[in-house]
Amino acid sequence: MQIIVRALESCTNTAIAQELDVDRGAVRLWRDRWQAATERREVLEAEPVSDHELETAIIDSLRDAYRSGTPAKFSAEQVVQLVAIACEDPQASGYPVSHWTPKEVAAEAVKRGIVENISERQVGRFLKRG
Repeated sequence: MQIIVRALESCTNTAIAQELDVDRGAVRLWRDRWQAATERREVLEAEPVSDHELETAIIDSLRDAYRSGTPAKFSAEQVVQLVAIACEDPQASGYPVSHWTPKEVAAEAVKRGIVENISERQVGRFLKRG
């Protein structure tokens, strides 16, 4: 909100960014969002709406849009199979160790064709989640 308040006081993007210790791109983004919602605000202000309804509409217009993010690289089935490998006896799969490491689970998953490739760090994250 401080970005919008300072923008309404006619401060430049650079001045706002320096004052609030944010990137100028962030200031521009929020200014653009405020500008894009101008028509909607003007319509609401012309209608007989309560201050609460107007405030809610303003806050909603400044909310971040939903972002789906990067699609999952591994399916739930693959994750379950990775965890299942970790629950097996590694010696039954030809590993001369008593406990699986993420590196060995990753190698075994590739060997079995569960995944094309996977890092040991990713295997570690899956196993940590359980």
